[in-house]
Amino acid sequence: MLWLPAASVAETYLLMAEEDGCYWCAKWNEEIAHIYPKTTEGKMAPLQRYDLHSETPDVTFDKRVHFTPTFVLVQDGVEVGRIEGYPGEDFFWGLLTTMFERANIPLEKSG
Repeated sequence: MLWLPAASVAETYLLMAEEDGCYWCAKWNEEIAHIYPKTTEGKMAPLQRYDLHSETPDVTFDKRVHFTPTFVLVQDGVEVGRIEGYPGEDFFWGLLTTMFERANIPLEKSG
């Protein structure tokens, strides 16, 4: 029988709520989208997207998503953190790291 640490079994991802014509969504796409999958955060919590005006994903949210972009850290189908809006590249990474820390999701940096 294969034994894995609980963190390895948990499904964790970053859910991005977006909508057509969202300036800040486009800005995030321009500045971060191409980098995100290559980062430790992107590997620990791959990005999933949904249109704010389409069917709501099967996630237990703390509260309804009203703004785009909204980034929701999801673990096993439950919201464990949120960033509302895009504060720019410099602040995004710090807020994302804080969100992981508050959710007790370790970001193991590799050499």
